[in-house]
Amino acid sequence: MSEPIRINKYLADGHYCSRREADRLIKSGNVFLNNRPAQLGDKVGDQDVVRVNGRDRGIRNNRKYILMNKPVGISVNKNKEHNVFDLIDPEEKVFPVGEMDMKDEGLLIFTNDAFFSKRLQLPKYTLDQEFVVEVNKDLSRSDIIKLQNGIPLKDGITKPVKARQIDMRRFAIIPSESKPDLIRRMCAELGYEVEAVVRTRILTLKMISTYPTGKWRNLMNTEIEELKKAAGINLAEKPKTQKPWTANKKKKLERNRIASR
Repeated sequence: MSEPIRINKYLADGHYCSRREADRLIKSGNVFLNNRPAQLGDKVGDQDVVRVNGRDRGIRNNRKYILMNKPVGISVNKNKEHNVFDLIDPEEKVFPVGEMDMKDEGLLIFTNDAFFSKRLQLPKYTLDQEFVVEVNKDLSRSDIIKLQNGIPLKDGITKPVKARQIDMRRFAIIPSESKPDLIRRMCAELGYEVEAVVRTRILTLKMISTYPTGKWRNLMNTEIEELKKAAGINLAEKPKTQKPWTANKKKKLERNRIASR
């Protein structure tokens, strides 16, 4: 669930009853949140327990988290021909996290958890990612050092990065921003033409030799938890409950009564 939701929506999402019926049950004292009577406006998080008439009412976790090895020449835009959604089971209603150019390949995360996706794309929570880049001619050690220290571009000097040479024409780079286009611009400034960019790692999710392009799998719970932690989502934190609207209404009426004297 990730982001806390109102308790009436929680019960409706769990196909127990409508929101209006949920409100009626809450008012009648038949709904309990963490062993106390629930109030209108209360919010429910992943760690909370909701009971109606003495029975647990947990929502089936319908959040999807998928990892794909995206092939080159495939778009992440659903409206374009030859896109990544052709490779995923049609029943998996997910969308890619972030952008990836058609000419790039490698690891790509998909989800239907909008809150999780937005957090991962905030600069504050940029995930540690590694790319392997192949260029059109032999690399020099001095150019690898230049990449590490920052390259002057038209819009400023790039931030220092981690980079290491793999062989004569390939190097690995861990940029401060997940932007393959920026990697191409850095290489062009040094006189290289990029022939391939492959994202080989996202945090601890790594490319393996038996992971062919086009293949995808569901992420394991431990992997999801690690990604959420990196995105600043505290899984153990209990959401604060809101005061019922009836109490707020009474306070407002009292203020209006005093002001009208």
